[in-house]
Amino acid sequence: MRRRFMDTQEHLASLDGQQYLVLRPAGAVARAYEEVQGALLAGDAGGLPHPHTGHVTLRGFFEPHRREELAALIRTWAADRRPIALAADAVDSFAAPWQIVILRLARTAALVDAYASLTDALAGSDFRRLGELPLDEWTFHLSVVYAKTLRPEAWDRLEAAAVRPLDPSPAETVDAVEFVWYENGEEYAETIPLGGIS
Repeated sequence: MRRRFMDTQEHLASLDGQQYLVLRPAGAVARAYEEVQGALLAGDAGGLPHPHTGHVTLRGFFEPHRREELAALIRTWAADRRPIALAADAVDSFAAPWQIVILRLARTAALVDAYASLTDALAGSDFRRLGELPLDEWTFHLSVVYAKTLRPEAWDRLEAAAVRPLDPSPAETVDAVEFVWYENGEEYAETIPLGGIS
C-alpha cells in the first residue's frame, strides 16, 4: 500500500488544490532518508512536523480545475525521459526563515536534465507554478523535518547536530515519477513510468 507524503489533517488542508510532481526513492536513498529522519525524530526534533515518506519535488502547481490537463502534459514529458539517477551527498538545511533539515542530492546529469526538460515542457503553458526557481538556484533535496516553529537557539542546536556530509553517498535510480494532488482534505497520486526504460 502506498504511504502518503502528508497525513495530518492540518497539513492536508493547507495543500488543498495543489499538485506536485515528485520522485519517490525506494532504495539506498530512501533508506538513508529514513535513518536520518528516525534519528532526528527520536531526539530533539521529536514532535516536529515532517513528511511521512521521502520524496524529491520537481515542481509544485496550483491548478485545481485543470488537473487532468496538467497531468496530460506531465505524461507526455515523462514518456520522453529516461530513468533518473539519485545520489544523496549530505544532510543539510534551509536556514531561517524556513528552518528545514534536508537530505541534499547531488546534481546528477539525469536529475538536472529532468528539471531542465520539465521547464521547457512547461514554457508554452500558463499553468500556475508554486515556488519555482531557475535550475541554477534549485537545490535538489528530500525534506526531512520542518522546524520553522523552533526558536533560533533550538534551531541552531538541531542544525548543528544534523548537518554533515554522507560518505559513502547512497545512490539509486528511479524509473517513474508521481503526480500527487490534494483535494477536499485527501491526498491522491498517479504513478507515471518514465518512457526511456530499456
